[in-house]
Amino acid sequence: MKRVLVAGGRGLLGQSLTGELLRRGWEVWAPGREEMDITRLGEVRRMVKQTRPHVVFNVAAFTDVDGAEEREEEALLVNGLGVRHLALACLEEGEIPLVHLSTDYVFDGEKGSLYGIYDLPRPLNAYGRTKLWGEKALQALSRHYYLVRTSWLFGPGGGHFVGRILEAARQNLAAAPPGKPPAPLRVVDDQYGSPTYTRDLARALADLVETGCWGTYHVTNTGVTTWYGLASRALELAGIPVPVLPVASSEFPLPAQRPRCSALDPFPLRETLGYLLPPWTEALEGYLKEEGQRTPATPSPGRRL
Repeated sequence: MKRVLVAGGRGLLGQSLTGELLRRGWEVWAPGREEMDITRLGEVRRMVKQTRPHVVFNVAAFTDVDGAEEREEEALLVNGLGVRHLALACLEEGEIPLVHLSTDYVFDGEKGSLYGIYDLPRPLNAYGRTKLWGEKALQALSRHYYLVRTSWLFGPGGGHFVGRILEAARQNLAAAPPGKPPAPLRVVDDQYGSPTYTRDLARALADLVETGCWGTYHVTNTGVTTWYGLASRALELAGIPVPVLPVASSEFPLPAQRPRCSALDPFPLRETLGYLLPPWTEALEGYLKEEGQRTPATPSPGRRL
């Protein structure tokens, strides 16, 4: 039986990952921040020594992209220094393999095509800079690592774009006067990426560990869309008759600049696992069905790059 330690196991991805590992019969330790704060080296060392895991997963992160612009030092403690602490503890306890989750936001989005695993990172915002710091710390201290970049997560547990869109649409629907159409939602249509279902990602992470093929990977559901494309498809599948209007990013000025297209090339994921993750449209349908929000809808291919 594999014994694993999951940092951030109570977050959005952490819940799906913990569930996947338990289904495989693995012994899982998923301490909360009060039990292991990864920004504190002593606590990390103590937990790794206590649990003696065969592998460590780090899915803990400071993910407030706009908040990181004003709180970059706080984000760096989690996204950067926390990774260094985990890598050090794994090294000291016999080079325990470390699986670390990073982001598409380490890229600037100006390549004009999918980003490969060895393309040069150039983050546009503080969040991306802190995640890149963590990547470099991992690569400097560990040989036995899986650096996994992903993007646009959704899944059970809430706190993601799909959930917020569905809630906003229901509010607009409820607020509409009798006999009047609901107010439309305005969603950005000039940022491209690959939505990723946490259950699909969790399966791939567990399978990667089984291969023993350390290195860098890009793991997302297949296909590319915009936030507008994702919102439109989610409302269509959920059967919520609220219109969605495509708008430019310039109409929603935010503290953090976003990459125009940060979609990731999965090579060599298929060559390593023997499969790619399903299309994001299928994953979204599965998620909404799981959450009891799926209603019959006309099939749609979604927006592609």
